[in-house]
Amino acid sequence: MIPRELFAKIRRIEIRTKGLVNNVFGGEYHSAFKGRGIEFSEVRPYQFGDDIRTIDWNVTARTGDTFVKIFEEEREQTLLLVVDISGSSDFGSRDKFKREISAEICAILGFSAIKNNDKVGLLLFSDQVELFVPPKSGRRHVLRLIRDLFAHEPCSSGTSIQAALDHILRVIRRRSIVLLVSDFLDDGFEKPLRMVSRRHDTVAVQLQDPREKSLPSLGLVTLFDPETNRAQLLDTGSRVVRKAFRQSSLDRNTQLKVLFRRARVDHVEIQCGEDFVDPLAKFFRARAQIA
Repeated sequence: MIPRELFAKIRRIEIRTKGLVNNVFGGEYHSAFKGRGIEFSEVRPYQFGDDIRTIDWNVTARTGDTFVKIFEEEREQTLLLVVDISGSSDFGSRDKFKREISAEICAILGFSAIKNNDKVGLLLFSDQVELFVPPKSGRRHVLRLIRDLFAHEPCSSGTSIQAALDHILRVIRRRSIVLLVSDFLDDGFEKPLRMVSRRHDTVAVQLQDPREKSLPSLGLVTLFDPETNRAQLLDTGSRVVRKAFRQSSLDRNTQLKVLFRRARVDHVEIQCGEDFVDPLAKFFRARAQIA
């Protein structure tokens, strides 16, 4: 039984997402993620202007009339939503935690996928694979995934992106779209990311909270790391400390961009506390132009 509060939250997301999919993302998703190729559909009588290279000579010889082959884009694909639910996903200095933003982004992509008759799966991870839901199609399935995104209680608070990527390499054989949603506060996953990118169309969605990039001047503050359960006393009143904190964040972000570029993984930055619709739509449009 789904708690009433959670049911209401899922229903609100579905209603909001439906409008975004119909008005913004439905067509963008189709254009950004092309089908696997072109497949034969049927034959029809030759018409003036048809490319002679499409003539089906076997049918033409058998019937005595000229027929051409009709091809269609093979559309059905698989979208795998790979979501970080480690301890840092329950952080947010604005109106929503990262995990809530992840759920809303996945809802948009999930409903866009089923509108295009694609299948959608879910992988939740911390420093281990917490939950894997095999890809299926249909509205009820996507609603189930959204429920899992909100309701699943992780067994661990750490982060291992490598564990999630290794699992993908083991269980997802058919080429798919892999949407990796995380704050990427982790290391040592470049090699498996390259391997996943070779097999699958991979997109990294990076969630960034303002308080992870800069500190306000509040004097002595105890910072708690939800992934290691360690606390550290920091003098935020010191300009040197604030500058070092900001520089460390900038350096980390630069390293991530280089890592994604080397792995040939598309990268979207989402700023927590700001509307994520515009950067997501902009990313889709840019991909569509390249495709």
